[in-house]
Amino acid sequence: MSLDNKIYIIAEIGINHNGSLDIAKQLIDIAKVAGCDVVKFQKRNPDICVPEHQKSVMRDTPWGKMTYLDYKYKVEFNKKDYDEIDEYCKSKNIKWSASPWDLDSLDFLVKYDIPFIKIPSALLTNLDLIRESAKKCNNLIISTGMSTLDEVDQAVKTIKDSNSKCNFSVLHCNSTYPAPIEDLNLKCIETLQKRYNCPVGYSGHEFGLTTTIASICMGATIIERHITLDRTMWGTDQMCSVEPQGLIKLVRGVNELSLALGNGEKIVTDKEKEIRKKLRK
Repeated sequence: MSLDNKIYIIAEIGINHNGSLDIAKQLIDIAKVAGCDVVKFQKRNPDICVPEHQKSVMRDTPWGKMTYLDYKYKVEFNKKDYDEIDEYCKSKNIKWSASPWDLDSLDFLVKYDIPFIKIPSALLTNLDLIRESAKKCNNLIISTGMSTLDEVDQAVKTIKDSNSKCNFSVLHCNSTYPAPIEDLNLKCIETLQKRYNCPVGYSGHEFGLTTTIASICMGATIIERHITLDRTMWGTDQMCSVEPQGLIKLVRGVNELSLALGNGEKIVTDKEKEIRKKLRK
């Protein structure tokens, strides 16, 4: 993954596809039209990720009443599904990646040619997963929601100790869904940049687009937002996700503000020079 001095925009599909390849493909299409750089999923082995005491708990779902373990398998894509996603993204000329929630899923994902591995905030303290991810991929992104600086320090140290050649980026994040505006603390982006001397981005879970766009003024070079076809769809992440029109506005706003920021050097632009000739005496 190379940022090339451009804001890198991740469209987080996550599990908002609800186990439907058709919905996943529609979300991929939307991300491509909007101008996102990559779509991202979440990969789990439910047998490992679901706690034993939760596996047999019954749950009401859009597909009827079933155990929590069966539900997690219902919304989980398998190898055949990801092979189809991989081919579909290639046909649309957009990259895809995913967050592994266990070591099995990490081994599954690294078999594909994906631009990075993403460690979600929930797993920032899973140092075994971070260690193996750093060993097995060249580019690693870590989210820092609900984490202390000491915990982020330990995650970054684990990456460096595991593979000094692994490029890593850190995302500032508030893991409340949705995140209150007063809790976003966007200035922390600058704090993370100074502390880790690496690319820093912003993973937003708030309502609205303004604060996410504004994060690049704090130095964010990576933007991640959850996307959905409709915020009223089934799923815990849908409500704080961005719908298609909102995603188009978000990408446009990020690109426009990025262009407007410039380099900070005070100059007279070429277009100003013509005006200067007319108005200056």
